[in-house]
Amino acid sequence: MVMKFKPSVITLTLSLALFPAPQQAIEISKIELPDMGDSSGTLISPAEEKQFGEAFFRSLHSQIAINQDAEIQQYIQTIGEKLAVNSDAPGNPFHFFVVMENNINAFAGPGGYIGVNSGLILITEAESELASVMAHEIAHVTQRHLYRAYEAASRLSIPTAAATLAAILLGTQSPALGQAAIIAIQAGSVQFQIDFTRENEAEADRVGMQTLAGSQFDPRSMPTFFERLQQSSRYYGQNIPEFLRTHPVTSSRISDTRGRAETYPYKQYPDSLGYQLTKAKIRVLTGTDPAETLQYFKSRLNQGTTEQRAVTRYGLGISALNTQKFNEAESIFQQLSKEYPNQPQYLSALARTALDAKNYSTALARYKKLTEQFPGNEAIKLEYISSLLKTGNAELARKRLFQLTPKTRLLPIYSQLLAQVYSDLNQPAESHRYLAEYYYATGQTKDAILQTKLAQKSKGLNFQLSAILNERLNFFINQEEEARRNR
Repeated sequence: MVMKFKPSVITLTLSLALFPAPQQAIEISKIELPDMGDSSGTLISPAEEKQFGEAFFRSLHSQIAINQDAEIQQYIQTIGEKLAVNSDAPGNPFHFFVVMENNINAFAGPGGYIGVNSGLILITEAESELASVMAHEIAHVTQRHLYRAYEAASRLSIPTAAATLAAILLGTQSPALGQAAIIAIQAGSVQFQIDFTRENEAEADRVGMQTLAGSQFDPRSMPTFFERLQQSSRYYGQNIPEFLRTHPVTSSRISDTRGRAETYPYKQYPDSLGYQLTKAKIRVLTGTDPAETLQYFKSRLNQGTTEQRAVTRYGLGISALNTQKFNEAESIFQQLSKEYPNQPQYLSALARTALDAKNYSTALARYKKLTEQFPGNEAIKLEYISSLLKTGNAELARKRLFQLTPKTRLLPIYSQLLAQVYSDLNQPAESHRYLAEYYYATGQTKDAILQTKLAQKSKGLNFQLSAILNERLNFFINQEEEARRNR
């Protein structure tokens, strides 16, 4: 069954600005909606909000490059949760992720889904600057600012609304996609007013700074980062970063945040090694010119502290691994592992080098040792499972998958790995079933339908699995039909 919103006006969530459209295409009006929770207003239930957030995230997966690297995901989720637990609504569900785009942007979506572009991470000069942006987005969610931003007709379903929001997100970068979104909105009789007021921004700054300080990050990083963005904006011309479009940085705003920051005692806030290593890895994975990336790290080999120079060597190692120079990567990571025997990223990179070089027995031994040394590291567990599959240990991989945390099992890679496990175990129905779930999680509903139908054609289906497949097929078909009706 496809859930539709309640039959009157309902508010949803988005922190993105709709680019200007022709006046005849859509009327964009300023609207004043009641706060969520106000008994005089129409509410979105927690279940609807959860569904909407999940649908929004699936739509993003199908249209932009969401990070799939387990270490990067683990880092951004860790820093996000540290902030969320010290926010003014620590019980709110939040999901943090990295968009592998060089554009400078960060945004909050429905259901507490908060995305940070890799480009924004790379321009930060301190971990507290990254945290300040994330704390600001968290504040927009906890203060319910986002729920004044979107007004939908009663016939607009959650899948359609989510796809529309995702299209608008891409519309800020692609006029063609954005125009398609406007047409869809017009067909659905929907009105948008997506910009935050100055009061919203000021409140998000104030509340975000409290979260920042309570999480042991530098409150002064917020005005410092804003000021650098404002100064750099003069060089962008018409290509202003999306973050500056949706979060205008004015002199008064910088002054206000600086004044608040000065009320906190001054102290040093060193960056975590995880922040530095994540930046180095992102730089390699998003670089468009391997030679240029390599030169970036080489030029910094003799700069900074001993720890910072080690991070630079790590960047050189990841660069070598990314260009399949396995002997060079092996040498770098061997040395780093000896110098820092308790740093999981260095040890994991050494194991990954053996895996990518197809030295599977060595990779398996290294990952097995790492899971014992770092039993709570989910990124290492996922890498170990991949090595088990490549060495023919499908049954052990299956057992290890079921031992992952519930949060990790929500990631698309979980269903993808299960599909491979059951393929190796010669259980095609289960393999197609989980591949269908992977496709659905990444916004590819047509492929999910195809995989489910293939699962149904498999021999030896028991009653329970047959019932599960029938239910999922009907669900996927309803989702696809609903999306098609509103295109």
